Amino acid sequence: MQQRQLGRSGLTVSTLGLGCMGMSEFYGARDDAESIATIHRAIELGVTLLDSADMYGMGHNEELLGRAIKGMRDKVVLATKFGNMRGPNGERLPPNGKPEHVRNACDASLKRLGVDVIDLYYQHRVDPKTPIEDTVGAMADLVKAGKVRFLGLSEAAPNTIRRAHNVHPIAALQTEYSLWSRDVEDEILPTLRELGIGFVAYAPLGRGFLTGGIKNTKDFAADDTRRVAPRFSDANFSRNLALVHTVEALAKDKGCKPSQIALAWVMSRGNDVVPIPGTKRRTYLEENVAAANVTLSAADLDRLEKAFPKGAASGERYAASGMQMLNL
Repeated sequence: MQQRQLGRSGLTVSTLGLGCMGMSEFYGARDDAESIATIHRAIELGVTLLDSADMYGMGHNEELLGRAIKGMRDKVVLATKFGNMRGPNGERLPPNGKPEHVRNACDASLKRLGVDVIDLYYQHRVDPKTPIEDTVGAMADLVKAGKVRFLGLSEAAPNTIRRAHNVHPIAALQTEYSLWSRDVEDEILPTLRELGIGFVAYAPLGRGFLTGGIKNTKDFAADDTRRVAPRFSDANFSRNLALVHTVEALAKDKGCKPSQIALAWVMSRGNDVVPIPGTKRRTYLEENVAAANVTLSAADLDRLEKAFPKGAASGERYAASGMQMLNL
């Protein structure tokens, strides 16, 4: 597995990381044993960037990750997030970026992860009621205290990124990016490159849609969040499925998986772009890692560009409540 540096931060990670969210929640039943085996296999294959958040499984995801990396701390770059709040029954609450919460959340994450330092600590969603300078100031204090190495933001707007970076260098922005979610190309990526900030792309497989393996939503578990995602709704599903046919056809021509085409496309967007496809199964992990060996020619890229121009996907990324928390 090759390495990439996140912007000019000095933080080096594997070309492709592992999103651990689905191991705990949102995509059906969890299987801790298989999830831990998947993390171990990722490390064997050279994947160093492991991504979590305190709200995934209400803390379960960080605890799981902590168990999985025991004895292998020096082989991984641990990334986790704070600020996306949940109520006692899992209900979503407004984001919290208050300095006191930043400090408390970090201590809680360190305990769940069972480590002394978090390599990359993100604000999961911007809190519009707390100045970003206050939030990042508290995050910077964590760096000074030796609890955090590098800072990140997620789904933040260009102006917010600039203000945050003025307080303390931001190593990475994590935002959704894939063939069917290309909004970041307009203003976000140019801002990051101007400032020397790396980009971590979550949901690079379009929540599984771009793998070609989803032909209907009837097989989703009852608690699978894709059941209420606009792009998976009856109104948008067939139009989005038609887009995926191009990926499937190109994969057939190149003798690889559609998922590998989708990931190779994200990796082709720049050496400062690192996708973190999520999976909780070793089989899919191995397919994803193999995408690093897929090379897309200029003709391949042109073929995908024609099929997936910006805005090609039908439906928003999230339901209305989720969209209100983006690009703040």
